[in-house]
Amino acid sequence: MSFDANGVDYRMPPEHPYPAALDDCLATYRHVLNGHSPDKVVILGRSAGGNLATAMLLRARDEGMPMPGRLVLLSPQVDLTESGDSFQTNQMIDLVLPRPLRSNNLLYAGGADPSNPYLSPLFGDLRGFPPTFLQTGTRDLFLSNTVRMHRTLRKAGVETELHVFEAMPHGGFMGGTPEDQELEAEIRRFVMASWN
Repeated sequence: MSFDANGVDYRMPPEHPYPAALDDCLATYRHVLNGHSPDKVVILGRSAGGNLATAMLLRARDEGMPMPGRLVLLSPQVDLTESGDSFQTNQMIDLVLPRPLRSNNLLYAGGADPSNPYLSPLFGDLRGFPPTFLQTGTRDLFLSNTVRMHRTLRKAGVETELHVFEAMPHGGFMGGTPEDQELEAEIRRFVMASWN
């Protein structure tokens, strides 16, 4: 068995606000589907990449494209309105993202409504999504995003796993800690299940 792991070099604000990055991700997904069976494709996004991965699948589904085999979201920014509790409770506790990113979110939105599901996928209709793996930590500024996304996916009938790591900030511990190794093993198990 072999697999390719690639990232998307998408356009970014301020020169290219929404929907430029989303358009680029969707074009990349179309290209991937030209050479691979959808059920063998795994989409992974971390932080802002989790936003784009989820929004891209919403748009792909809305345009009649097939869903991938699996979706992995690591501490995803799925609510640009930052309406979740952890944006207050974990402020200055998360060592990686100590403050909310509202100004960055508005810059990316480029004047569009931040609650639009293609900008804040948490507010979208997630029916038909692939099995999804979600990860966060108790000190993650985006803890609420991840927990609420888990509930939204479950309400939509999507098979989903939620992994919350003790004391972990946004993005993990950035190294070879036991928690990082455990997370990597969990992701590997989840991804490999799509190929069995």
